[in-house]
Amino acid sequence: MYILRNDKIKIAVKNIGAELCNISSIQNKTQFMWDANPNIWNGYAPNLFPIIGALKDDTYTFESKKYSIPKHGFIRHNKTIKLQEQTKNSLTFSLFYDDESLKNYPFKFAFYITYLLVDNKIEVIHSIKNIDNKTIYFSVGGHPAFKCPVFKNEKYDDYSLEFEQIENAKTHLINMENGLISPETEAVFNNSNTIKLTHNLFNRDALVFKDLNSKKVTLKSKLNGDILSVSYHDFPYLGIWAKPEGNYICIEPWLGIADSENTNQDFKTKEGILSLRAGKTFEASYTIEIHNNHLV
Repeated sequence: MYILRNDKIKIAVKNIGAELCNISSIQNKTQFMWDANPNIWNGYAPNLFPIIGALKDDTYTFESKKYSIPKHGFIRHNKTIKLQEQTKNSLTFSLFYDDESLKNYPFKFAFYITYLLVDNKIEVIHSIKNIDNKTIYFSVGGHPAFKCPVFKNEKYDDYSLEFEQIENAKTHLINMENGLISPETEAVFNNSNTIKLTHNLFNRDALVFKDLNSKKVTLKSKLNGDILSVSYHDFPYLGIWAKPEGNYICIEPWLGIADSENTNQDFKTKEGILSLRAGKTFEASYTIEIHNNHLV
């Protein structure tokens, strides 16, 4: 495990999967991340690459050949990802293609993820380099789980998510039997910017948004005010999720999305897929901001 700290916050990152696993206040020791209780959900903040969510039949095709990648890709749980560089305020991890990865992801890539501490913020920077002689295809995203409620005097129902702009976006429903995006949608907002959190909100899996106006969302407590914000300017999709019995909330910036039920499984035309030409590098970042009043 690797530790970074400044005068306001401390973070920890696991060796396996380069997964952020702790955010806490230096001064008052308040914890802001979910504890990955294995009886409910054993993740902290998995890194998602080169797919988001599930593939239809767990497979895709590329140039008429069939391949298989597990849900959310092969960065999470990966034991071969390495610390590339550590500075006073940053940690950078890397994973490179190898003979094993080429069997089910036929692209030569370098994946980097950097955690950068700046004052009361953690910037999570994803960098993908194409070291192949052909265009590569991928999705990338985050899955951070935040403690909810944060303080002992609160309940889950005391919390809400407040978006920076008025929204009318609908959630795209997930088929819970196969994890695929169904054609059905459901209203979440009614010309508002708030989602009230309740455990039964996720009885039908995640809320999946494709067309939000906002690029920032704040986790709020009616007793203790703004807790933290996630800014996701580089990410067009957003997932909101928790296990119905879990005292946490995942705010998931995505560049990509699970397969739809009617997909033809062609990786090149998969919804949300990114393409990167030979020799080029792609970068996208999101930011977690812990509000200062909870750090003192």
